[in-house]
Amino acid sequence: MQQPRRDDPAKELPAAAEGSAAAFTDQPRKLGVGRMTLVYVLLFGVSILLFMMIRGVGAKLSAPIAELGPIAKQAARQAQPNTLAQMLLGLVVILIAARVVGIIFRRFGQPPVIGEVLAGILLGPSLLGRVAPGAMNFIFPASAAPVLSGIAQVGVLLFMFIVGVELNTDRLRERSSSALAISNASILCPFLLGAALALVLYPKFSSSDVPFTAFALFLGVSTSVTAFPVLARILKDQKLQSTRMGILAMTCAAVNDVTAWCLLAFVVGIVHAKLGGAALTIVLTIAYIAAIILLVRPVMHWLLARRKDSDELSQPAMSIICIALLLSCLVTEIIGIHALFGAFLLGAIVPHDSGVARALIAKMEDFVVVLLLPAFFAFTGLRTQIGLIEGSQWLFCALIIFVASAGKFGGTAIAGRLTGLSWRDASGLGILMNTRGLMELIVLNVGLDLKVISLRLFAMLVIMAIVTTFMTTPILNRLVRGRWHDEGDEAASG
Repeated sequence: MQQPRRDDPAKELPAAAEGSAAAFTDQPRKLGVGRMTLVYVLLFGVSILLFMMIRGVGAKLSAPIAELGPIAKQAARQAQPNTLAQMLLGLVVILIAARVVGIIFRRFGQPPVIGEVLAGILLGPSLLGRVAPGAMNFIFPASAAPVLSGIAQVGVLLFMFIVGVELNTDRLRERSSSALAISNASILCPFLLGAALALVLYPKFSSSDVPFTAFALFLGVSTSVTAFPVLARILKDQKLQSTRMGILAMTCAAVNDVTAWCLLAFVVGIVHAKLGGAALTIVLTIAYIAAIILLVRPVMHWLLARRKDSDELSQPAMSIICIALLLSCLVTEIIGIHALFGAFLLGAIVPHDSGVARALIAKMEDFVVVLLLPAFFAFTGLRTQIGLIEGSQWLFCALIIFVASAGKFGGTAIAGRLTGLSWRDASGLGILMNTRGLMELIVLNVGLDLKVISLRLFAMLVIMAIVTTFMTTPILNRLVRGRWHDEGDEAASG
């Protein structure tokens, strides 16, 4: 049956569900405000207590002295000129590889972004550097690393701004408290398991320069991330974005992303402050968020009201938006919580269904996704040295994948079941929330830049991001088997 067109599936699906009670017998239950408040207090209180216990044990651990990584040693020895021709050649190779591998992955039912990520790794020392090191050094000389890094950083900032613009904040307010509970459980469970995993990884893969607290916090965040854009792409490819469970999954992923970026900002603030001035960083962060919401957001809505929701965006208006974006990134970078948070926060105050949002996405998305993000994947690939993982260390890599998946899937599935979903639907939601993709790579690059994680652990976590994202589509297809499509059709006809 062909579904009728809807402008806002999130608003129409509940109404349709009332006419088809049989299709939604496992709809999440709404909890009372008092009971939900008690649950949140207990949930976060127990989580903080458990993390403090983990921190107490980990503070007694020691790690080996930091060593200069192979890439840094090679960069110190080489002094090749940084020419425009080298940069252009590198970008051409990156784009061709990203397109080819992306098309191959699409043919196997996978999102092309996974192929683009893999293409970036294949161009680095993990494959090209092993097979033809001379070719890799010619295409990506050490002197070109700062240029590629700059392009990659700008691309990620613009991408995070677009993610913020596309974020439907109305949907976050409309969803039930149960959806918020599912999302927060999908953050807290993998976060605590990741922090506990730090007890095992810190003595082997960190150094004495990194405090255990920063290491444990970062590992917790890196296992908690869900890639909202990749998840949305998977749902769209599977034609599930308008179904009840598809909307619930995107809602949980959006809340998850907001929470994860706040946690990352907190961790970065602690690392920059060296644990001493973290309180000041937190206060400044809260003040900046309040200023964006209370001052900038009303001005943004006033300007949009004067435009009468036009889809046209003039060059002066685009210049103002770009200046505001750069200033927001600059302020958050000065505060010490990374420029990515400033880009995401500014994008989130733009109404996602406004003409300005549509114009921004139309002007920026293709350029960012086609050119700048593949450069970021290549930059990540050049930093990923899978060859550093040797022998029994692959067991630790498997342990990381298991812990990250168990925390994400288990936390989501159990919370979904407790709020009234069937085990099949709760499990499907858990599989979707275990998608990490690009968001995880962004977090990992932040950790590597801050020297919180080593190159060896960086490679392990990159592998974890690829594996957890790669297995989402085939497992979801086996688990759901058209069930969510049928419910979507019944909801539409009801």
